[in-house]
Amino acid sequence: MPIKVLIIDDSFVMRKLLKDILSSDGIEITGAAKSGSEAIKKISQEKPDVITLDLMMPGWDGLTTLKHIMEEYPTPVIILSAHSKEGADITMECLEAGAVSFILKPSGELSLDIDKVANKLLEAVKTASKVDIEKLKAFITPTIRKLKDKSAVPDKIIAIGSSTGGPQTLEVILSSIPENFLPAIIIVQHMPGIEFTQSLAERFKRICNLAVKVAEDNEIVTPKNIYLVPGGYSMTLQTIDNRLQAINRRAEVVMHLVKDGSDDLTPSIDTTMRSIAAIYGSSAIGVILTGMGSDGAEGMEAIKNSGGKTLVQDESSLIFGMPKEVIDRGCADSILPVGKITERIVELVSGYTADYRQSTRETIC
Repeated sequence: MPIKVLIIDDSFVMRKLLKDILSSDGIEITGAAKSGSEAIKKISQEKPDVITLDLMMPGWDGLTTLKHIMEEYPTPVIILSAHSKEGADITMECLEAGAVSFILKPSGELSLDIDKVANKLLEAVKTASKVDIEKLKAFITPTIRKLKDKSAVPDKIIAIGSSTGGPQTLEVILSSIPENFLPAIIIVQHMPGIEFTQSLAERFKRICNLAVKVAEDNEIVTPKNIYLVPGGYSMTLQTIDNRLQAINRRAEVVMHLVKDGSDDLTPSIDTTMRSIAAIYGSSAIGVILTGMGSDGAEGMEAIKNSGGKTLVQDESSLIFGMPKEVIDRGCADSILPVGKITERIVELVSGYTADYRQSTRETIC
């Protein structure tokens, strides 16, 4: 059965261009709407598998339209966003409100060159079509738990990788980190540009007990900080003295950023995790969350082989591709629902190292 898509955009030209791109790959366009209110009527009649949604429209804007969709007819939605600070902020709000992912328009609102992102759009639609609607409903109103403080070991480090569905999942995890949590946390969330990563960091600041910032080149990794690798870059960690083969209390570790001009997903989770494994060894804790594909599997394998601990989100993931890849490689020490991941991290950095694999495996059976 072909994937059925509804296009919501106030521009006739954009609707036509999007239809041409999607139809070229066998995707069925069930209809198009030029406003949010019109779209709601068409969703009830046509029941699309996926919706593409423009942010800037007269009447209901994209965010208002999305909230109506999620309240009345929960459906996987892909946001079409302008490459701007305002666009980034609204896009993050849309992800929090239930959008599955977003695509950047290459030339602003009226992007006549939208074909430049045709492959990304097609991939996003195919990924969104695999989303379980029941998971999506739970995803919109996640349960957030506050954990009690536990004494933590500062020389450990947490590396978290995520893609589609990651911002909402990360919010659940980070909001329950205790105030006295000492290890640094490095987050590698697939994002197309640094302005989107910055907007995500600003949102996390409002819910976290720790300092949150976008990582900078040559910045020293400091305890009690959460660092987001900027979109469009790859990041490795290095000791200031490259002769040091492993982390110790006298070695300072810096973050090294390189602009990534490839068409692949960025930042690369594998790149960052491999460098963390090489430096921190058994003091590293790797976490892979929701997302399509296999990015992070090699990095998690490196962390496990270096003596570190590895955790993956279970089938509660909006997209179970990345966690499943780690599991299939035999590199997951713990397989957990999102509500248990922070708790397990806190236990590991507090010196509690009991194996969770047996007690959590049933979550994916």
